Amino acid sequence: MNASEFLFKSFAHAGITTCYANPGTTEMPLVEAFDRVKGIRPVLCLFEGVATGAADGQARMTGKPGLTLLHLGPGFANGIANLHNARRAKSPIINLIGDHATWHRGANAPLTMPVEKLAASLPGWVRYAGRTRTLGADLLSCYEAAMSGGIASLVLPHDLQAMEMNNLPEELSYHAYYKENQQTLESAADMLKNAKNAALLLGGSALGVEGLKAAAAICGKTGASLFMETFAARMERGKDIPAPERIPYFPEAAIERLKDFDTIILAGMDAPVAFFGYPGIPGQILRPGHHTLQIAKSEDDAANSLKTLAKILAANAGDIITQGSPLFDADPGEQLDMVSLGIILASMQPENAIVVDEGISSGIFYNYYATGASAHTSLSITGGAIGFGMPCAIGASMACPERPVIGLQADGSAMYTFQALWTQAREKLPITTILCENGGYNILDIEMSRAGISSPGPMAASLTKFKNPSIGWVGLAESMGVPAEEVHTASQLQQALSHRNFMDGPKVIVVKLAGGSM
Repeated sequence: MNASEFLFKSFAHAGITTCYANPGTTEMPLVEAFDRVKGIRPVLCLFEGVATGAADGQARMTGKPGLTLLHLGPGFANGIANLHNARRAKSPIINLIGDHATWHRGANAPLTMPVEKLAASLPGWVRYAGRTRTLGADLLSCYEAAMSGGIASLVLPHDLQAMEMNNLPEELSYHAYYKENQQTLESAADMLKNAKNAALLLGGSALGVEGLKAAAAICGKTGASLFMETFAARMERGKDIPAPERIPYFPEAAIERLKDFDTIILAGMDAPVAFFGYPGIPGQILRPGHHTLQIAKSEDDAANSLKTLAKILAANAGDIITQGSPLFDADPGEQLDMVSLGIILASMQPENAIVVDEGISSGIFYNYYATGASAHTSLSITGGAIGFGMPCAIGASMACPERPVIGLQADGSAMYTFQALWTQAREKLPITTILCENGGYNILDIEMSRAGISSPGPMAASLTKFKNPSIGWVGLAESMGVPAEEVHTASQLQQALSHRNFMDGPKVIVVKLAGGSM
């Protein structure tokens, strides 16, 4: 057994089943090992950002490390944007990064670069594995670092990958240690009882079904209002699941919405901050006068803390206030815009779907109406690095092959990682991409308006629109092997979804939005 086989056998024993790969010359021993080791399936991605985004989706849906195989420093650099998103999502990720042979490292070959320093620029764990005798210990540390909710990168020189080892595969395991602070929970209960106007803000594991039900019971018992972080790594959503109000994206709206609460309890998230710093607007959403207490951090078992807090308050399912469905009597009309898109998709998506949301501005109304949809899992972009959606859908589908996956995708961000469509086709994944085409980076139009640029000049305007030429999405998707169609009206979208078998391989539905986007 060589070092490459040792690594993959160890991963397979730990329940890791997939490796998202874009290898090169320095990874050939690892590539060869895929045919020698049962249990690890390599999935070719035509761009490293697809591989890292897919690993993120896999990790979010399984709770086990998403695994990538990358080629030297430039390969890691190509994948770093979606690793940033994964880090913000607390997704466990392990990167195997091939490097030059130890004896060739000092030759200054064209692809030579300080890959460890590059990998270390992203907060996480990095190690250069130069010796077989320490590879087992390196692997254990790597796995533990990933399972702690971080990005772990193991740099593997070419000659080490092929070296023989006598070791048995490592038994990779991780036992999270989280001890609730009973005094903190009792303080939170007292604060909620005595507050005039309290709010409970949720993130992390608090957005699973158990956490949401416990939080809703607490709010029903105490009269507190229920909110969630603006971009959640994963949340359960649907008509029978409590639906927190999303904290607004723009800081002025978020500050205004939360300003009248005297008490804020944070569960599974830190205090919210503005996505960007705007002149004259505070970066912190909560004001100094708020009485704030965090009962669980994003990496903690926030759901369990909420259940304990509910017991302290004697809050139970009977305290949950039933919410009406926003889809009740919702009429999409005939114009295909953001509102009708939201109504139609929420009302027609299949049961138990996984919805990967990178709709950016186009998905605003869908997120409102989705609270009344069939029960589903929502994955959203956490770090703001666009190009997340279509790769993440790959990993989610590979992790849960029995579930239909829907990608709500903006056209601008899709262009970052459209190579993901090829992998979707090759793997015959049941992914339906609803591609919202408004022909530009409309969020930048909003930001220019917010910056007081009401009439941008031709140079500035040219940076937000996809014209001369326009992007032919149907042709682009079909060139990747994915069937595609274009819809222009609400009834056409309804017809396309009604005819769709959501488990029948990949499909792109290009939604031509009237009037652009917000």
